[in-house]
Amino acid sequence: MKASEFAQKFDDGEDVTDYLDLAKGRRCNLERTQVRMNFPAWMVRSIDKEAQRLGVSRQDIIKLWLADRLRQDHAYE
Repeated sequence: MKASEFAQKFDDGEDVTDYLDLAKGRRCNLERTQVRMNFPAWMVRSIDKEAQRLGVSRQDIIKLWLADRLRQDHAYE
């Protein structure tokens, strides 16, 4: 099948999973690297308060905030 045919089926809302080899699928740029950081106590308390309000972990809220900021910074490129 040509890419244009595949794209048309996808755009039309058809189920295209039969045309994919899902066993070989992977998400790019998701390799993990550990980063250690030190924050002032007041900042950790604020992060924890917001994380609790949203029902996520401290690590998750930091990742969400960083991802949002990076998307904003790269939106104009």
